[in-house]
Amino acid sequence: MNNSNSRRTFLKTAALASFGALVLPNSLFAYSNDFKTDKKVRVGFIGVGLRGQEHVKLLAKRNDVEIVAFADPEKRMLAASQKILKDNNKPAAQEFSNGEYDYRNLLKLKTIDAVVIATPWEWHLTQGVEAMRAKKIVGMEVSGAIKLQDCWEFVKVYEETKVPIFMMENVCYRRDIMAILNMVRKGMFGELVHGRGGYQHDLRGVLFNDGVNPYNSGAEFGEKGFSEAKWRTEHYVKRNGELYPTHGLGPVAMMMDINRGNRLTRLSSFSSKSVGLHKYIVEHPKGGENHPNAKVKFNQGDIVTTQIACANGETILLTHDTSLQRPYYLGFRVQGTEGLWQDFGWGDFNQGHIYFEKTMNHTHRWDNTEKWMKEHDHPMWKKFETTAAGAGHGGMDFFVMNTFIECIKRNIEFPMDVYDLALWYSITPLSEESIAKGGQVVDIPDFTNGKWKTRKPVFGMTDEF
Repeated sequence: MNNSNSRRTFLKTAALASFGALVLPNSLFAYSNDFKTDKKVRVGFIGVGLRGQEHVKLLAKRNDVEIVAFADPEKRMLAASQKILKDNNKPAAQEFSNGEYDYRNLLKLKTIDAVVIATPWEWHLTQGVEAMRAKKIVGMEVSGAIKLQDCWEFVKVYEETKVPIFMMENVCYRRDIMAILNMVRKGMFGELVHGRGGYQHDLRGVLFNDGVNPYNSGAEFGEKGFSEAKWRTEHYVKRNGELYPTHGLGPVAMMMDINRGNRLTRLSSFSSKSVGLHKYIVEHPKGGENHPNAKVKFNQGDIVTTQIACANGETILLTHDTSLQRPYYLGFRVQGTEGLWQDFGWGDFNQGHIYFEKTMNHTHRWDNTEKWMKEHDHPMWKKFETTAAGAGHGGMDFFVMNTFIECIKRNIEFPMDVYDLALWYSITPLSEESIAKGGQVVDIPDFTNGKWKTRKPVFGMTDEF
């Protein structure tokens, strides 16, 4: 394959073609399934913590969805989720709360077509593969894998069962990012050369709390913590790597056709020292130098950078920065032979710099992105702008759940599938390996087993999902 020529051919085709003309998605249901499009999609939730409740809110507003059951050992979270249903005039969901493994009884229900999994990261593999084996279509929340073998297990079980799994990466649907994707597909950036992204978000007030209030309320974690502080912070104690790769990698991967004509081949990661979380505990009014957690050694470096190489010659840089003071900023950059874009905020149309050398007459000066974003707003956002208003993360969450439900109803393949999940999740254990070896370059597996060469892009190709 001549990768450069293939890329240029695709760009020319995309620039001329209307949305929806390029790809006919494959069937979603590659296994025996009695789902009919005239039925409601019957959904169960495994994990209805604060993140899961955001998904409950969205699905509770839909007339084409029946929320059947919740599985969660936390009574407080179940009560909050049931209230969401009541507030939306929906019947109460059946509850499975008898310990951490009661979700297995939810999976036995014949009245469920699909499950949404929004649980602590260490549960994703077990719950995901058990759901697939139970013939429940899976919507999986983001994270990174605990072990590289976990990624292979997701693929293995999918290929055995043919039960689809949807990688629910919401940042792929951020409005400015989808506008840039639209411009990339029109050929405005030329041939892509480099991309950047990351998770640069001050999480100190999430990783520690008072055990009652989830955010910015204390210096406790683990058994004394609440919500994410109960489990997420422990990863910072024991691990050191790119812990949350999908927000930064997913959007760039879509623009570079990763797993669909291109693939990630190898990476190298470096970690800074770890001082931010200790400082936060010591300086917190409910912490201090004598607080027990001030004695905890955090292994996770404050800044982790990961360089990635692609089969078609592009490079990607990811940054994980969650333990120090900073404004929210995911650090996106898309650079090609004809143009360059960088964001500097949380996704508003005017929060970025853009430069097109020829169009801008070689001025060597940035232009603000707002007029470009408005002109090239993705058709999906134009269509669903009103419907998405008020949904979580600036509307992104609407698109995630809408895609999940509509693909099931229409029997169309998910635009982010098990191969994307396995690849994006794998960055975490691979980065840990590289850091442990002093930044050594490590190979990234091909979870598609060569199918990346013939698979076609499907994300954002229409105004539907």
